[in-house]
Amino acid sequence: MASRRKSPADRNLKQAQPSATVQLPEVLLPLFWDCDYSKITWVEHRDLVISRVLANGTWEAIQWLRKTLGDKELREYMVAHRGRGLSPRQLRFWELILGIPHRAVSAWLKEPERTIWDRRHVA
Repeated sequence: MASRRKSPADRNLKQAQPSATVQLPEVLLPLFWDCDYSKITWVEHRDLVISRVLANGTWEAIQWLRKTLGDKELREYMVAHRGRGLSPRQLRFWELILGIPHRAVSAWLKEPERTIWDRRHVA
């Protein structure tokens, strides 16, 4: 099996193992405008935190997520969720950053439930 070539971002970040005591930083607060931020925890709301940071996070929020979770686990999350919740543009960005196979991302983007949503017209 061929090994994936490491991007500069891969070389700069260690593979982190998040603990149960991960504190959510204030930089994430704007992403949870519709929630009581004080009640959001990493352990209980991990998928929600990841999805919001991937879709709408600032550079600081993305750096925090990558340091907290590590690119390997982030890649596994993306594969398990098939890029749901991300626009095609965002998905292609994460494909490059995390080294997700291009064919996999292309297949996700062709799924019928995605194509309907992605082709909607915004007035």
